[in-house]
Amino acid sequence: MRMNTVHPIDPERPIRLSDVDRMLNDPFSLELDPKAREKIRSCREWLENHLETAEHPVYGVNTGFGSLCDTRIEAHALTELQENLIRSHAVGMGEAMPPEVSRLMLWFKLHALSKGYSGIRTETAEALLHLFNSGAAPVVYEFGSLGASGDLAPLAHLVLPLIGEGQLWTENEGAVDASDWWSAQIDRNFRLGSKEGLALLNGTQFMSAIGALALLRSYRISYWADLIACISIDAFDARPEPFDERLQMLRKQPGQAFVAERIRGTLSDSPGFHSAKGHVQDPYSFRCIPQVHGAGFQTLQYVQGVVEREIDSVTDNPTIFPGEDVLSGGNFHGQAIALALDQLALAISEWGNISERRVYQLISGTRGLPSFLTADPGLHSGLMIPQYTAASIASKNKFLAMPASVDSIPSSQNQEDHVSMGANAATRLLPLIDNVEQILAIELLSATQALHLSGRKTSPFLSALIDQYREQVPVIEGDRIFHHDLQKSLAFIRETEVDGDLLGYWISRERYFFWTQVQAVGHARPLPE
Repeated sequence: MRMNTVHPIDPERPIRLSDVDRMLNDPFSLELDPKAREKIRSCREWLENHLETAEHPVYGVNTGFGSLCDTRIEAHALTELQENLIRSHAVGMGEAMPPEVSRLMLWFKLHALSKGYSGIRTETAEALLHLFNSGAAPVVYEFGSLGASGDLAPLAHLVLPLIGEGQLWTENEGAVDASDWWSAQIDRNFRLGSKEGLALLNGTQFMSAIGALALLRSYRISYWADLIACISIDAFDARPEPFDERLQMLRKQPGQAFVAERIRGTLSDSPGFHSAKGHVQDPYSFRCIPQVHGAGFQTLQYVQGVVEREIDSVTDNPTIFPGEDVLSGGNFHGQAIALALDQLALAISEWGNISERRVYQLISGTRGLPSFLTADPGLHSGLMIPQYTAASIASKNKFLAMPASVDSIPSSQNQEDHVSMGANAATRLLPLIDNVEQILAIELLSATQALHLSGRKTSPFLSALIDQYREQVPVIEGDRIFHHDLQKSLAFIRETEVDGDLLGYWISRERYFFWTQVQAVGHARPLPE
């Protein structure tokens, strides 16, 4: 993996979602800022001095873990204790997660450790740094975390390579054994010190990494949902009044104002959008696009704040306050992020839900459009059955979007008697996004066909986009295997570039809700200098 730039790990500079987007599109290597190096060193030095003088055992440093917290471990066995912890917690099951998940986990873990409250040695931070900069990605699995004592199993798999075990994704060889690969990369005499295994395993980096990826993809979904809805609006001859700025100002929901502005801007020079209409109202799936899509966009902004704060947090245990104390608490509990990711799942599902309803309206044989969008209904079924597919996916999304955080199954002999299930809240997000992209692909196929059959004119921007789409998916003249069209439609959504500057504008925390119409409703902070 070629990395063109170096990004410092600065404990005082939070990682923003825009940084994650940049790293995924233009990979960079990491280096420890001098402030981070000093914080790590001084915390470790204080911890080692504290252990020599402390009268009582320190949880996770010289005791067992979980319900074994009262079992004291002798000093000569502390390295074995930490490495046994990693081995015993590497119990992941299910599908291997995409490599970008584990690379984000490495970055986020290093950032948390750089704050100097975890008690690791600088050598261990350097080993993690070397692993990231090598371009490899530890193999991490879908199941194993309850989102309570952090993401124990995923993080155990993440750091197994530090002790020469586990597996790694490599750019040229796929998944390889870490023992074979790692021995050529780092001193094989490297061993973990006291507290380090627990510092590496406790934390919410698995949930946070998936949450960050899901947010980036969700911003794309938000864009495409609005864009495809604009094509459907003109194809269905929907009225412009629901998008009027005056209505949005009265509702005072910034996401709604944002979406209405985006749709007005996209259709500002559309002859069809501004033409006289023969009907008084439109179905809710058209009339309430700002309200539904806007609530989803607003959810992205809220969840982004939660995820960014989580990435910038210290979430391992116990926590060391150099010069003061060692405190055992519950910062690893994932409730905050679990609730936020549950809300994100609901928003994602709703983009698909309302899209399927627009598909149904487009094929319903109204507004001068032929039934099922075929010129010869009866002989040809047209786009009758793609709506079935959209409906089946929308239905599946409804149970995928069920809140994970309402469940809790006690573990560790009831020591961990309430868990967040935040990892389950996270892992279903990527399949949910895949599903909504497929529903939008069906709407795009239906909307472009409806617009063709209607003879209506849309905006020059959308016309150019449809011309580009037609290079992959031609106009439907008669029945054919529509599976191929749907796959090409899906690829078009996934592969067509979104304006990178605009995407950065949406996801940048420095421009949180800074949109002209949003400021007008009084929900925005002043734009920073």
